[in-house]
Amino acid sequence: MKRLGLSVMGLMIGCVAVFGAAVEPGFEPLFNGKDLTGWKLRNPKGHNSWTVEPGGVLKNTVNKGEHGTDLVTEKKYWNFTVRYEFMVPDDSNSGFYLRGRHEIQILGDFKGGKTSAGGNGAIYAFKAPDVFASKPGNEWQTVEATMVGDQITVKLNGKTIHDRVVCRRATGSEIDNKVNEPGPIFLQGDHGTVAFRNMRIRELPKE
Repeated sequence: MKRLGLSVMGLMIGCVAVFGAAVEPGFEPLFNGKDLTGWKLRNPKGHNSWTVEPGGVLKNTVNKGEHGTDLVTEKKYWNFTVRYEFMVPDDSNSGFYLRGRHEIQILGDFKGGKTSAGGNGAIYAFKAPDVFASKPGNEWQTVEATMVGDQITVKLNGKTIHDRVVCRRATGSEIDNKVNEPGPIFLQGDHGTVAFRNMRIRELPKE
């Protein structure tokens, strides 16, 4: 019995260690992996193209002839670091908006092999990534984006593609143009199919 108890205890400790390793101090989940608690459709009357898939995946599916709807957090943020993973099919198009105004472009452009102001990871229509870091459409990609004041830093798949870039204007399709106020995170849903997982955010002190 003692040996069994120790084995069970060891297993429990191992499980705690595994799950504990996934916890990042100071970060809170943006998506609970179960439902859309904390989120709302940008247009309440729009077509809800979002579904929760097994494994805690939030997927937007835009079929031919359909028009999806953007998804917006109910909470607003000022200074923060946000981390997320996304998978975008080749040639599909979406976006991840900081404060609802500054779009980090999501584009299935791996086959193109070059950066642009409209390419994957771009601060859309404002600045191209410093290096090309896209992955193929069947792979998960990782992003860490930090916004402090009017400065944006972004890592895509482990590579720094924007380093404290000053952006004092909205970049298109924004919630509003109040760039000096807190704003939500929003996921572009009206363009193309995309999936997200492991979205989490750490709020930073306001300077």
